[in-house]
Amino acid sequence: MFYMYVLWSKNLQKFYIGATSNLRLRYLQHQSGESIWTSQAKDWKLQYYEAFLSRKLAFCREKKLKKRAKSWKELKKRIYLEIGD
Repeated sequence: MFYMYVLWSKNLQKFYIGATSNLRLRYLQHQSGESIWTSQAKDWKLQYYEAFLSRKLAFCREKKLKKRAKSWKELKKRIYLEIGD
């Protein structure tokens, strides 16, 4: 399985979008500061993820969200309902 995921930092008020084949390990890397961009905060929470059968599909979804504002805007609406902001 491959995953596209969205993290949220309340301290930074920022989202992080990524893709990986090992969601648990990647999340722990973000929490421990091993990822440069997410090392800015220690309060990252997994807010959303999608599972894919292929690496290509997971990484395409990640790129789509990062490059297409409309796709990201629609997903953010769903995520905001969950975090209450």
